[in-house]
Amino acid sequence: MVQAAFSQSILKRAKEKKLFAPELINIRDYARDRHHTVDDKPYGGGSGMVMKVEPIYRALADLKKRGRLGKVFLLAPTGVPFNQAFARRLARTSCFTLICGRYEGVDERVPQKLCDGEISVGDFVLSGGEPAAVIVADAVVRLLPGVLGDMQSALFDSFSDGLLDHPHYTRPEKYRAWSVPAELLSGDHKRVAQWRRRQQLARTLKQRPDLLPQTPLEETDRVILEELRKKPGLLKK
Repeated sequence: MVQAAFSQSILKRAKEKKLFAPELINIRDYARDRHHTVDDKPYGGGSGMVMKVEPIYRALADLKKRGRLGKVFLLAPTGVPFNQAFARRLARTSCFTLICGRYEGVDERVPQKLCDGEISVGDFVLSGGEPAAVIVADAVVRLLPGVLGDMQSALFDSFSDGLLDHPHYTRPEKYRAWSVPAELLSGDHKRVAQWRRRQQLARTLKQRPDLLPQTPLEETDRVILEELRKKPGLLKK
């Protein structure tokens, strides 16, 4: 699953340019029994299977020996929420390791004794940590210098400055009865910038108001937000 994702689009091009070097580890390769067992029944009873600590420990020890370990994170629904700020921190490191949880869970000695932290990509449960690993890798890799053709794309993405991104439009200028906003057609860069900022604030207020208290805002931003709050109808525009 992860290998397929690393063979597509931006991740593939970044790998070909040697801007990042992913290494995929099969935990079964570090199991010592003839069946390559990596899970067992939970102590205390209950449904499902739990990933064993021994093969994970051996895999991490091997990575450390080869200088390929870095910070270690378990992907699990119990982890701290993954966000753009977290992605930026990981992008500044030379190496990090993600452990994909599976089955009913992972032996608690893994996050307690072997990891630097746990990461969650959302308040929902996946069959395994592999899709979450792809999400984390994609978010981090696109922040590396040289990965995107235009780094401005990353700078103005949603969450990069704490707010959601502004709306985007392209040709045709008019389709059916739907027209591109006049501000974007004005040729006035200042007017365009002001429209985009206002749209960022309006979209964030409407769809993710929880982001606003933690976002550094200019006084002009606060004035716009106050106006939007007083006239809720403006949020629909």
